[in-house]
Amino acid sequence: MYIPKDNLNENREEIKSFIEQNGFAVMVSQMENKLWATHLPLQLSTNEKGEDILVGHIAKANPQWKYFEDEPEVLTIFSGAHAYISSSWYQVPNVPTWNYLAVHIYGKLNLISDEKLYQSLEDLINQYEKNNKNPMTMQKIPKKTMDTDFKGVVGFEIVITEVHAKKKLSQNRDNTDYKNIINELTTSSDCQANALAEEMKKNRPDWD
Repeated sequence: MYIPKDNLNENREEIKSFIEQNGFAVMVSQMENKLWATHLPLQLSTNEKGEDILVGHIAKANPQWKYFEDEPEVLTIFSGAHAYISSSWYQVPNVPTWNYLAVHIYGKLNLISDEKLYQSLEDLINQYEKNNKNPMTMQKIPKKTMDTDFKGVVGFEIVITEVHAKKKLSQNRDNTDYKNIINELTTSSDCQANALAEEMKKNRPDWD
């Protein structure tokens, strides 16, 4: 991913938080000399060696996993808030642009045991159910249903080798333009624009 110096994010804790908050990713790998992509949830963790990993699962019906042994290198793409930025919001006429946050992670993929797969599924459910009024748990799922669905997926871990994180948040604009952009995004009916405004506020806390 092309990242100008002003947009580079090397804050490890920020990147970790971003992945946890935007865990639905796109995993890209080679399959029969073509790129193949799957949309799926991934969780950040560490393995027995203390290496940073991503943990996930994929449907057995999806042919992508059958090529993991021959093509173990994968790219995972995590996307955050994004929005169109009109140049009419600037003091001086200019070209419009698009602001966004994204993290690209490269790594080596390994298939995991059924035991690890079960634990990863339980962790995934617990993560996304914790704020529900009546949280679902693995134990509440009927055994027959769980056994059937479990046989239909393959678990994997991705040992992280490279992390590229980008924050394109109008860092090149002065405080007046920056404030105008935030105001316009905040009053938009687009929830993505609203979320991006909050990210811009955090990125330049003295904007107001």
